[in-house]
Amino acid sequence: MNDVESNVTAVTVAELAGLNTLGSILVGFVTSNPENRLITKLLQKGDVLVFPKGLIHFQQNVGNGYALAIAALSSQNPGVITIANVVFGSNPAIAGDILAKAFQVDIKLAGLNTLGISMARIDFAPWGINPPHTHPRSTEILTVIEGRLHLMGNTTNDIGSNVTAVTVAELAGLNTLGISMARIDFAPWGINPPHTHPRATEILTVIEGSILVGFVTSNPENRLITKLLQKGDVFVFPKGLIHFQQNVGSGYALAIAALSSQNPGVITIANAVFGSNPDIAGDILAKAFQVDIKVVQ
Repeated sequence: MNDVESNVTAVTVAELAGLNTLGSILVGFVTSNPENRLITKLLQKGDVLVFPKGLIHFQQNVGNGYALAIAALSSQNPGVITIANVVFGSNPAIAGDILAKAFQVDIKLAGLNTLGISMARIDFAPWGINPPHTHPRSTEILTVIEGRLHLMGNTTNDIGSNVTAVTVAELAGLNTLGISMARIDFAPWGINPPHTHPRATEILTVIEGSILVGFVTSNPENRLITKLLQKGDVFVFPKGLIHFQQNVGSGYALAIAALSSQNPGVITIANAVFGSNPDIAGDILAKAFQVDIKVVQ
């Protein structure tokens, strides 16, 4: 009996020593674009490290003996996306030409293992108005196509696309509002390579051209969901899932994306895994992707 009429019986490391980390474990995670900075730490028994939500991370036992770690996650259904499985082992497979361009390798190498948001279009006649209104359950970010995002992005690059973002970094007024936008320009057959937004769901609207879009579900299915979008079509990419877009026409293509965070973040898989700073150790990547270490190097 006590004043609050309750009792808490804890099971922490004080009561169960086995909760402690056993062995020596090298851990690391990679920050989002554009830094793709690799943060690593060698953990010993009893050490603790936090992996931020949505960021690519790994662990490696660097000792000669057995190692054990206990992980706690801030969701009852956190999901798992193993990069090698999702990118190179989806069902069906992501097209080889998309992977080859995303990872900037020969297509023969790329084939080694081969919602809280909405959008609206508002049309105005001369001097027409959208009458005074409110959205009781949402923030609105309005993009005037003939205004801030009217300039075509430079697609003269290796992947043939350009993303012009309007996040809190470009528009401070978005802070705390939970929404942002981006313009994506595509050269013929250009791609927006496999990437993820760790903090946002994305809804994409095609303004011009034909765009093949796809995302891959998390482990263990790693199922590839694709759709060919035409002008005016809309598609949703769930928060945190790896996704891509490809212009499949011989002409220019344009899409507008809305995202459910003022700071959605971008993690381009090829950059984060193979272009981190410093590099992720080659033996870790070779084992993760089940290839010879020379391929990774």
